[in-house]
Amino acid sequence: MSSKTSGTFLFLLMMFLAGVATADEAKFETPDILLTGVGFDVEATVPDDANQVEIRLGERVLATSSESTISVTDIELDDTGTATLTLLADGTVVAERTLDVIPGWVSLFPPLFAILLAFLVRAVIPALFAGILVGAWAINGLTLPGFFEGFFETATVYILNAATDPDHMSIMLFTLMIGGMVGIISRNGGMVGAVNKIMPLASTPKRAQGVVAALGLGIFFDDYANTMIVGNATRPMTDRLRISREKLAYLVDSTAAPVATIAIITTWIGFQLGLVDTAIADIPAIEQSAYALFLNSIPYSFYPILAIFFVFLVVYTGKDFGPMYTAERRARETGAVKRADAAAVHDTSASEFSEKDGIPCRAINAILPILTMVGTVVGGLFVSGEGDTLTDVIGSANAYVVLIWASLLACFVAAGLTLGQRLLSLHETVEAFIAGARFMLMGLILLVLAWAVADVAKVLQAAPYLISILGDSLSPYMLPTVVFLLAGATAFATGTSWGVMAILMPLVIPLCWAVLELNGMATPEHMHILYSCIACVLTGAVWADHCSPISDTTVLSSLATNCDHMDHVTTQIPYALIGGLVAIFVGILPAGYGLPWFLLLPSAMVVLVAIHRFLGKPTDV
Repeated sequence: MSSKTSGTFLFLLMMFLAGVATADEAKFETPDILLTGVGFDVEATVPDDANQVEIRLGERVLATSSESTISVTDIELDDTGTATLTLLADGTVVAERTLDVIPGWVSLFPPLFAILLAFLVRAVIPALFAGILVGAWAINGLTLPGFFEGFFETATVYILNAATDPDHMSIMLFTLMIGGMVGIISRNGGMVGAVNKIMPLASTPKRAQGVVAALGLGIFFDDYANTMIVGNATRPMTDRLRISREKLAYLVDSTAAPVATIAIITTWIGFQLGLVDTAIADIPAIEQSAYALFLNSIPYSFYPILAIFFVFLVVYTGKDFGPMYTAERRARETGAVKRADAAAVHDTSASEFSEKDGIPCRAINAILPILTMVGTVVGGLFVSGEGDTLTDVIGSANAYVVLIWASLLACFVAAGLTLGQRLLSLHETVEAFIAGARFMLMGLILLVLAWAVADVAKVLQAAPYLISILGDSLSPYMLPTVVFLLAGATAFATGTSWGVMAILMPLVIPLCWAVLELNGMATPEHMHILYSCIACVLTGAVWADHCSPISDTTVLSSLATNCDHMDHVTTQIPYALIGGLVAIFVGILPAGYGLPWFLLLPSAMVVLVAIHRFLGKPTDV
């Protein structure tokens, strides 16, 4: 090749590459799919040497500019089908994008379909997967080829991205490790040892019930472990003192999930933080971390706090009412702790949360790992956080990293104590860790699917659509009450609090924030509404969990206490309903209108005392 030919070839190659680079520099930033009736924004960038830039929607000119960056906001479409956006620089098309336009209501179909299917099949995992599939189908245009493409994208795009996100992996790692620690300290006898230390205090029915309630508070880090350990360990004691199985099941059930949902270091915290973090990811105006938002929501968690208070009120006064009074009188008078024709329940003492036979049960083997975990979290928040106030320090701390530190160190302390005292072999210790971690698997699957549903809803712009139809009509002051009732109704029908949290949290937080902005209330003095909405998603689900006969924790409480399941449900419902109604009318509703929680919470407790005084009758007469 001659030098002239080579030079020409190089010149043409450079011009081609320059043209490619120029074309590459021209780009659109748009939603992946458009909704009818919902405004969307477009931003475009072209090479700096362009004199005039133009954006067109079909043949309609949306905007022109002499700058290299051009944007158009709040574009609305009324017809479904496709929409073609064209970017021109000096009259030349430099970028083009064709987007599907679907009805606005379709954006809500994935979470609504998941809720409806969960109602029908009583299984949340298939329902969540179906919600992802419906959403992926909608994203691909609601066509037959789009259905098959969406089917595979449920796993290859949405579930995969949800599982591999670094923050999500941090939450899953923490959850597995704290579950593993629970497995070790249960298998090495530490939890039973801690329970046995308190047992001698139970000399009367009232004291025995107080011991059960106190243990329910003490084993705060996991509701399943709480139920299994306390129910199995205290059953012989309560039988000896003629306390009905129905009462034992109530005490166990009402100090399990209520404690786990508001304690700051539990197997629930990773799940809850993950949901909150995903929900606030696209709201830059919310500067607080997910952990700080969760901490601020705790004072507005009226139901779990009142449920725990009601447990101790019932124990302290020795008075019951309704079916529970009948059960307690039967047990005191006849010694029959269960109905004569009560359904048989399998004994659960041989579960993964039981200690190994023949080993000494020492309380220190449970207490020291738990104290290590709590201490590491407190210290870690101060080490990783910055600021002049406690709120600033906690808000700026990397909570996920701190929780991993705490759970990892607690696992090693638990394993070290176990191996050092030769309570379990290395293989048995690993098996105990795996058994505890395996108990968290269902929650982790739920969490990953929830993240995927949230990603699908984000692409479909579910939150903007919900805001467009409810934003002007929904009072921000009533929003927490509406959220609590919605979470309660869904959890009652589905029987799972975690599944309801997973479905609702990604919708509730953006909706709440948008309603606040539309009403000019997105200010620090109105943040209590957001805190209350977060609390209401979490606690509304727990409330209905206590009333639902298909709730997993309600079933587990019946099993752990060897109580007829429907006897447990019918005796607990009156107590749970009263606690929930007082939480709504004395706590959540007035809190939404701005009354301070520190006045409402004591007031709600006073109302509970008055109601119990009116309804309750002494069981020991």
